[in-house]
Amino acid sequence: MNVPTHILLIECPDETGLVHKITGVLYRNSYNVLSNQEFVDEDRKHFFMRTEFVGEPHPHLVAELQAVLPASASVRLTHTGKRTLVVMVTKEHHCLAELLIRSAYNELPAKIAAVVANHEVLRPLVEKFDLPFHYISHESISREEHEAAVMQVINRYTFDYIVLAKYMRVLLPPFVAAYRHRIINIHHSLLPAFIGASPYKQAFERGVKIIGATSHFVTEELDKGPIIAQSVVPTTHASSPAEMAQAGRDVEKLVLATALKLVLEERVFLSGNKTIVFE
Repeated sequence: MNVPTHILLIECPDETGLVHKITGVLYRNSYNVLSNQEFVDEDRKHFFMRTEFVGEPHPHLVAELQAVLPASASVRLTHTGKRTLVVMVTKEHHCLAELLIRSAYNELPAKIAAVVANHEVLRPLVEKFDLPFHYISHESISREEHEAAVMQVINRYTFDYIVLAKYMRVLLPPFVAAYRHRIINIHHSLLPAFIGASPYKQAFERGVKIIGATSHFVTEELDKGPIIAQSVVPTTHASSPAEMAQAGRDVEKLVLATALKLVLEERVFLSGNKTIVFE
């Protein structure tokens, strides 16, 4: 019989002896710790800890941990395994294709429940994977009406996160608020540089020597949410905007997949407008 693997996520004000207190509770309940990572944000005096352990579930474990931790501690107990995604797209295929392949071949701990698009272009790709594809046109209706229609569709599904895999529309604050900390985006530049549209044109005009991509949680402020993962590729004065865009597409799909793996494996803590990432 397989013994279940658990993930314990704790954050609280820092104080002496926290690791000892937490692992002591696990020891007294006969759990075997597989990995343990902790970090203290010295500016905020705040403690973060991620622990994987094995053992049969104990109904009072969280309460026991809270009893030895500061009163304001956040204690979350979850499990390893796949999380469920809804993916939103427009016309570009590269990020979506990467997620579909990785999910299908178990290279990403995710099940894709459905794909929602404001164009029909990617329907054939999605249907090759036998997944639901929902086309919701944004034409001839207001942005509010369109997002209400999108919400009506995605709320049919039980999911953990919404992934914007090159969904080229700015989401309104009510939509973002409805799924706070659950929307993950890929942006085609190294934020905070080149916010908004046409980043490769902006990069070309500035003569940059590297281009990159950023995956981040979506907030009400455009492209300013907590950053999960970033990466870069070199470029030169001879690179055209089109060549930059092609190189950018390659790095975008990898950065998004990397960020999602970190989030789905419960390796990311939010800390204000930053993230603590246990790789």
